[in-house]
Order: sequence, then C-alpha cells, then structure tokens
Amino acid sequence: MWSKVVRPTSVAEALDALAAHGPSARIVAGGTDVLVELQRGVKPTATLIDVSALRELKDVRQAGGGVTIGGLATHNDVLAAPFARAAMLPLAQACIEVGAPQIRARGTIAGNLVTASPANDTIAPLIALDAEVVLASRGGERTVALRDFYTGFRATLLRPDELVREICFRALGGNRRGIFLKLGLRRAQAISVIDIAVVVTLDSAGLARDARIALGCLAPTVVRAVSAERYLEGTSLDETTCAQAGRIACDDAAPIDDVRGSANYRRTTLAGLIARALGRIAAGREADSYPEVPVLLQTPARTNGATAFDTPTFDGTIATTINGVRRTLRDASCKTLLDALREDAGLTGAKEGCAEGECGACTVWLDGAAVMSCLVPASQAHGATITTIEGLADGERLHPLQQAYIDCGAVQCGFCIPGMIMAGAKLLEERRAPSLDEHQAAISGNLCRCTGYRKILDAMEGAARELSAHEPLPETIRALRRAQDRL
Repeated sequence: MWSKVVRPTSVAEALDALAAHGPSARIVAGGTDVLVELQRGVKPTATLIDVSALRELKDVRQAGGGVTIGGLATHNDVLAAPFARAAMLPLAQACIEVGAPQIRARGTIAGNLVTASPANDTIAPLIALDAEVVLASRGGERTVALRDFYTGFRATLLRPDELVREICFRALGGNRRGIFLKLGLRRAQAISVIDIAVVVTLDSAGLARDARIALGCLAPTVVRAVSAERYLEGTSLDETTCAQAGRIACDDAAPIDDVRGSANYRRTTLAGLIARALGRIAAGREADSYPEVPVLLQTPARTNGATAFDTPTFDGTIATTINGVRRTLRDASCKTLLDALREDAGLTGAKEGCAEGECGACTVWLDGAAVMSCLVPASQAHGATITTIEGLADGERLHPLQQAYIDCGAVQCGFCIPGMIMAGAKLLEERRAPSLDEHQAAISGNLCRCTGYRKILDAMEGAARELSAHEPLPETIRALRRAQDRL
C-alpha cells in the first residue's frame, strides 16, 4: 500500500518532512481512517509520515478555564481525563460513541476532525464548544475557528504542509452546560444516522443564553442550527420551548437520503433529539447514561519480564518486544502490524477478518492498549511492547479467561476467539469486577459469526469472579476514581 515510512521524533522534524513531501505523502497517527482509505484505494500514497512518536502532542489538559487537546490525543485520552465529565461532557459523550474500545485507543481527535466526514462524532460537540484548531507548518502557526475549518464535504482549510498541533476551547462549568446525542443503527461500531451537540448557558433566572447547537449528518458539513439558537435566547427551557426549538432546527438542516435513513426520517428525528437534549440540560440530567469510569481496554504495558532497551532511530527495521522477547523485523515497515506479526514474526493467532477494524479478530495489545492490528502501521511497533494471544498464558498455565472459555464451551469455530480473548483479558487487567455492561462494552468491537455470545459472556464473568477473589482493583482505576471524586 505504501513503500516508504518517515518516522520523525520531533514536531520540527515532522514539519520538515511535510514541507519536503507535500501532498505526495500522508500523515498517519492512529491509522484508523488512513489505513482503511489506503486499502480501498482512496488518496493513495507511496510515503507515510508516521507522527506517532511525537509524545508532546498527546496531552489533554485543563488550565485557566480552557481545555487543550494535543494533536495526537486519542478518544481514550479524552475519556481518561479526570475532568472529562465536568469540563467537556459533550466531547466525552461523542468519544465513547466512536467505534469500539480498540478504535478509541488509536483514533485521534485531530484525525477525526481532519477526515471531515459530517458523520464524524467529535466534530459537532467541538463546534458547539466554539473550539479552535492550531495548525502548524514550518512557516509558523495559525489558529482557525473549527466552524470555519470546513470548506465542503470532506474538505478543510488544512494545507499539505500543515498538521493539527492542538485543539482549544473554553471549559464547561457553572451554568454553562452541554450534551451530545447520537442515533446509530447499533450500539457500537455505528456510523451516525444523525448526531447533535448542544451547549447552553442558563442565567440566574434559568433563561437560556448563548445557545450553540451543532448538527451532524444533516448537511455536507456539520452545521449550526442558527435559527433555533436565536429562538432560544432569553427563553425558559420548558417542554413547549424545547419542542419548538426542535421544530425550528429542521429549517437549518438539508439532509440526504442514504442507506442509513431518509431525509424525512432525519428531520423528524432531529426535532425529537433537540427537544430531548434541551430538556435534559434544563433538568441537569445531561450526564445521564455516561459511565462513571469508561471502559478503555488500556493499562500500562505488559513486559512479560523483559527489560527496557534502547531503541535505535527508525531506519526501516523494526526493533520491538513481542510477548517478552526482543525481536527485529526487517522489510516489514510497509505492512500492517497484523501482517508483520503473521508473516515476519510467525505469530498467526491474530486473524484477519475484515481488514477495516470492524470485526476485532486481529486484536493484540500494543503498549498496553488493545488495538485492531489490521489498522496499525507496522512501523509503530518500533520501540513498542506487543502482546499477542500466544503470549497471554503464563508458560503452560492458561490465562484464567482462556481456561474459562474452555470450561464454558465458549470456543466455536475459533476464528474470532483470539481477538475476543485479548479484548476480554485486557478488561480484566483494567478492572477487578466488571459489570455485564462493561463486559459487553469490552467486546463491542469483536464479532462472533457463530452468534455464540452467551457462552462468551459466561466465560468472561466466570474469569472475573475468579480473579476478583485474588487480585486488588488496579491502581489505574483507583486513581481515576479518586480524581473523579474530587471534582
């Protein structure tokens, strides 16, 4: 799919690479969009500029009443922020709707914005939050309001020599509240039929001020419902007002008919979603159904006893640790991680089911996160720690989840099982006693074509019961809960 990988280690190097290669190259960070497009022949390129090593762009921070999200921050990074619920609830609600945990661990907020589909979940809340994007090039930086960033369907102001350095917006708080709602055709791995984000300030009398309503999947770009925003100014958010705002918002939309829904269905749904969103804000229930601690499938990297080693500058040869063993993979940098594991490392446990991040059969752990290896450039294994299904057991002793699959008869044709187990085992590292909803969230990115989920869930619950009797709650979860309690 590509024949050259450039892997800069600083922002300055990345900007130099963009200036040198221009539109003939493509930036890759999470890879969840870029690799799918390349496999489909969309925007083909011979050169990937892999910016995943730019750790200084991965932060999510709150300071001085504002929130800043680095250009490499993932959806998981937003969800893990201890201030996510209080300061950026609509964005967090959108992030948890994106794909499945393995996608959220990889996909970046900046990548979601730059792909520019009107169905991309994070665009609407960031527009409602009046976000700005800081674009960097070798010639300097410029700041663009996100509402002005989109010039048409899947088109933006981003130049070939620029990257998104950060995304900034004012934090929610006090009487400034927000919510994101989405309608999809299934609970996970669903493209929006319609999504909306609403941010409203309520004054001391409870009247609406400075309303922002952003509409996804209702025009070639995400648009604002300006007519409804004007109507809401100075109103009380009672049931009649909320319903009328929903009807007025339909005048600001120009939906299309497609396989997910008709234009008329989208308009009708829009009116109801707007009314529901405003009603929940008025009642102070905007965070209803948002989990206390979202499932991330991400913990500190498992080393299997291996010691850290100095990783040489990337020159096309991948130096990595797989299942506790240091490996050198030559001539693999122009493959996906899945193909490199199977063809170069000889580890065939991970399977290719879809090659588009839809089925989860290729799930492995990369630096502690469960990922779809079909959507990871193999170059990102350089200097990383990888665990595959072959490395999950402790010698001859099976992992408790592997044993539970046997005991419960959860293994059927077996094709999906390696990825299913890797997702479930990561959940058991993340938390001690998962609920049924959390078990389901953990495998929401994994498809079993034999339709045997009941025994799979039985095995997951059985393994969790065994582990909870012997292991304490992971420190990562205890720390996150302590931080949330302080808010």
